[in-house]
Amino acid sequence: MNNTADNGRRNDKMQQVLFITGLAAIIIGTGILGFFGARKIHREYLKQQLMRENPVVEITDLDIKAPVLEGTDSKTISRAVGHFNGTGGFGSGNYCIAGHSSTIYKEYFNDLKNIMAGMEIRLQDSEKRSYTYTVKDSFIVDPDETWVLDDFGDDRITLITCTDDGKQRQVVVGLLKGKMDKRQI
Repeated sequence: MNNTADNGRRNDKMQQVLFITGLAAIIIGTGILGFFGARKIHREYLKQQLMRENPVVEITDLDIKAPVLEGTDSKTISRAVGHFNGTGGFGSGNYCIAGHSSTIYKEYFNDLKNIMAGMEIRLQDSEKRSYTYTVKDSFIVDPDETWVLDDFGDDRITLITCTDDGKQRQVVVGLLKGKMDKRQI
């Protein structure tokens, strides 16, 4: 009889331990999911705020939509995509933008590798005027090939991001198609 009672107490203790362990796992898992969920919501809020207050670049076919900040330093392109200082303006010259293809930073240009000639790139300035560019070319260059930032005598947008291995740069060139006033992106 003692053996049966001891086994029953051990089973009860084992069930309690398993219950507490399972409950702890559920609480910890919920906490982790809550943390990442809250972080994603916060990042999305900041992105929307940046897009309300700054220019925006969009490639609808690739579901790319990103705020454009001035400069291409690490701090800037860890929050958004950055306009190279000294390159073209909205709808004029060679408007050059750099953005990360990364899961560490803002991953705005992750899908840029899927770009195809003929797709449209829209650039919206701070006054909500839109400029539409048609993709003409996409190619790979070494990081020191800065000629892609030069003025080519036409009105274009140049998007630059790292290749998957980070050793080279993907460059996408779109030529100005037209200008649409006060059209929301």
